[in-house]
Amino acid sequence: MSKKDKKQVKQPVEEQIQEQTQEQQGPTMDELQARIAELEDKNLRMMAEFDNFRRRTNKEKLELMETAGERIFTEMLPLVDDFERAIKATEDEGVKLIYQKFLSFLDKNDVHPIETEGVDFNTDEHEAVTTFAAGEDKKGKVIDCTQKGYKLGDKVIRFAKVVVGE
Repeated sequence: MSKKDKKQVKQPVEEQIQEQTQEQQGPTMDELQARIAELEDKNLRMMAEFDNFRRRTNKEKLELMETAGERIFTEMLPLVDDFERAIKATEDEGVKLIYQKFLSFLDKNDVHPIETEGVDFNTDEHEAVTTFAAGEDKKGKVIDCTQKGYKLGDKVIRFAKVVVGE
């Protein structure tokens, strides 16, 4: 083999070694930086998604607690009506005492009756059962209340059924 032939054989071997070295070295610095940026972006998105999930879950829990409480208080309101009828029918002090405790319990839980005496008719709080011919001074005002209405905080849980002057 001549020197020229040896040189030709040596060159492909050197190229092969260089290719193998590049393969063993793995990705280049640019490829690694691109991969890091991709993973950082993915991590940021996952954190934001989890934060949104946590907020949504907390909001749903709060709404569930509020609506569960609302349903319980709404179902208790007929008991208040029954107590009021019992007090009108009898003058039993025991019934009055229990009624006062019950009203105190509702008050502590932010359940309040809707005002109806001498106020203007308000469709956000009152439900007109009927109208009654009255003087000019009573026009558009609540004349009588047939069933008390109640609010839980600022939300109406039962509209007051009223008679309105016309």
